[in-house]
Amino acid sequence: MRHLKGFRTLNRTHAHRKALFINLTEALLKKERIQTTLIKAKELRRVAEKIITRAKVKNLHNIRIVARMIKDKDILKKLFDEVAPRYVTRNGGYTRIIKLNKRKGDGSDLAFIELVEEKDLNKKKKTGKTKEKVEKKKKDNVVDVEAKEVKENTEDSTEKTE
Repeated sequence: MRHLKGFRTLNRTHAHRKALFINLTEALLKKERIQTTLIKAKELRRVAEKIITRAKVKNLHNIRIVARMIKDKDILKKLFDEVAPRYVTRNGGYTRIIKLNKRKGDGSDLAFIELVEEKDLNKKKKTGKTKEKVEKKKKDNVVDVEAKEVKENTEDSTEKTE
C-alpha cells in the first residue's frame, strides 16, 4: 500500500534536491534573508530549522553532523557562534516566510524567507542609573504637585481675607 511521503519532490532527483537545499540553507545563513519560490521556502524551512536546532548545542558531534550539509567554514562558524545562540531559549520557529507577488515570467509564487530576530537582544536593558532617574522624576513630580496644592490653598485663603 502506498503511503504519503513527508516532503515535496519539486520534480527533482534526490541528489538534485539535496544540493538545492544545501545551497539555499547556506545562502539563508549567510544573508539571513533570501527570496525564492513559496514552495521552496516552505521546504527550506524544514531543513534550516533542523540545522539551527542542532547548532544550539555546540559540541563536536553536532558540529560534524551540521558540517555534512554546510560545507563553507565561514558560514559554519557564523551558525555556531552568532545565529544559534540567538535561539537558545526558543523551541523552533527560527524562520519567517513572507509571501510576495507572482513572478512575471512563469507566474510562480515568490516569498522571502528570513531568520527571525530575537527581541531580547535588540532591547536595551535598564541599568540601575536609569531606574534611579525614573524614581527621582517621580519624586520631583510629587513635590511639584504638593507645591501647587499649597500655593492654591494660600491663594484661596488670601482671597477669603480680602
